[in-house]
Amino acid sequence: MSDAHNEHESAIRTPNQLIAAIAAGFLIPIIIIVLLVKFVSSANQVGAGSEGLTPAAIATRIQPVADKGFTLKDVNGPKVLQGGAEVYKAVCAACHTAGAIGAPKFGDAAGWAARIAQGYDTLVSHAVMGIRGMPAKGGNADLDDIEVARAVVYMANEAGGKFKEPAAPAAAAPAASAEAPAAK
Repeated sequence: MSDAHNEHESAIRTPNQLIAAIAAGFLIPIIIIVLLVKFVSSANQVGAGSEGLTPAAIATRIQPVADKGFTLKDVNGPKVLQGGAEVYKAVCAACHTAGAIGAPKFGDAAGWAARIAQGYDTLVSHAVMGIRGMPAKGGNADLDDIEVARAVVYMANEAGGKFKEPAAPAAAAPAASAEAPAAK
């Protein structure tokens, strides 16, 4: 008979080799994990006495997150009217960029030609009051009629119209009435 029991011998033949294999099985993964953590966290860290304690760096860290990208309005202050391009970007672009719900695309002379032919007053009236799929003032009731008119002029002029942008109403009348009681 052959020595079949000797064909499948282990690489570990002594108790010392067994202890070394078990220790290596535990220590090598732990050492690899420690080295990876050190590698990942080896970025320059700002400590005490460095530029991390400058007033600008501190102000950046403690500023409220909600303040980023928001413009707070004083509801009691005078209304600042937006220009046509600003209103277009904020309200009108949602439909007029893609031509949604039959809206004429921005800059499309053929799509705007029939509307421009109707005249300035008709275009502004339709924009302020709403027409077909377009809601009144493009869906933003906070817009002033002049802001809507400026947006209409902006879009029509980009498509070949020759309308003049409306000017803001004179604010001298409210200022004069406010000064009259103070003078008495």
